[in-house]
Amino acid sequence: MNIQLSKKHSDIAPSVTLFVDAKAKEMQAKGINVIGFGVGEPDFRTPENIRKRAIYAIENESLGYTPASGLLKLKEAVCQKLKSDNGLEYKPENIIVSNGAKHSLYNIFQAICNPGDEVIIPSPYWVSYPEMVKMADAVPVFIDCPEEKEFKLDINDLLNAITDKTKALILNSPSNPTGSVYTKEELEAIAKIAVEKNIIVVSDEIYEKLVYDNTKHISIASLNEEIKDLTIVVNGMAKAYAMTGWRIGYAASNAKIAKIMGNIQSHATSNPNTIAQYASIEALLGDQSALEEMRLAFDERRKYMVERINKIPGLSCIVPKGAFYIMMNVSNYIGKEFNGTKIKGSLDFADILLENAHVAIVPGAAFGVDQLMRISYANSMENIKEGLTRLENFLTTLK
Repeated sequence: MNIQLSKKHSDIAPSVTLFVDAKAKEMQAKGINVIGFGVGEPDFRTPENIRKRAIYAIENESLGYTPASGLLKLKEAVCQKLKSDNGLEYKPENIIVSNGAKHSLYNIFQAICNPGDEVIIPSPYWVSYPEMVKMADAVPVFIDCPEEKEFKLDINDLLNAITDKTKALILNSPSNPTGSVYTKEELEAIAKIAVEKNIIVVSDEIYEKLVYDNTKHISIASLNEEIKDLTIVVNGMAKAYAMTGWRIGYAASNAKIAKIMGNIQSHATSNPNTIAQYASIEALLGDQSALEEMRLAFDERRKYMVERINKIPGLSCIVPKGAFYIMMNVSNYIGKEFNGTKIKGSLDFADILLENAHVAIVPGAAFGVDQLMRISYANSMENIKEGLTRLENFLTTLK
């Protein structure tokens, strides 16, 4: 075929996290015992009350199309959740329910960006942020957030990155990939600048339920009405409720932005899965005890993993306060060789580790940091122990 295809979309990079997971599953299908620390997916079953509500919906509800932006009852449940958990007052007209939080983010950038607009992205960043910004004809602007600052945004760096083209700032707390959580004081400083400079804050809060060490999640939108009007809150069912395959996310914003997102979605996908919407109402309003059980299990794994990694010669990590990821520093092994092949960066490290030790982790290059690797503790303790043993043994073979 000799036809010029989309130049813009031909430059979009594939998701490295999904690539690593796909390769690991391909190896597993061949009978290879691969331990996967790659994709961000809880290893728990969706709680029973949610599963039963979905079955009830199949047997008893009308399962045709819903309004494109989501069931009214689900929007009301989202509003109730945001009020009780986050102190945020919204009406259904402010809520757009989408096919996962990733879809919500895509809608957001399509709704707020014009060609040449700049979107500030703290680095390390979730792999899809830059590509979504570029798909909206906007320009990602990265701010390095080093490990010694807990991978969090420095206010002076933020001020230096702002130009007359700055449209938005992405804020992800708790963070994927770092697990960092912003304090109220840090959020207040960021909010002050956003209000003064009239910058939209895209607040990705998908991991809000997964925080540890008495850390408290605070939504930046809850600080005052001015920052609330500028903030688009993004959340969803996947991580907290172990509903990754159900594909329900939502965004809360001022009504003007919500209307544009709803219009985009009405033409792009129409409504999210109807069965999953009914199940999500139960998830938000029903028994929440399973969430704490999962959080405590994640916390136990987190503590073990941090301690074990920091005992392995040449490796280190800081203690994450949220989500279920650790950013592992492998800089001491960049430049070493395995069977004559030089490890030039995190991509090489991840590939050689998977091929030879059968352990899947995500290279830091996917998140804008080549000296680090993202390793997930959304796995059983048995697999975590075995995977880290394989990793430690693999490192002894490097020269």
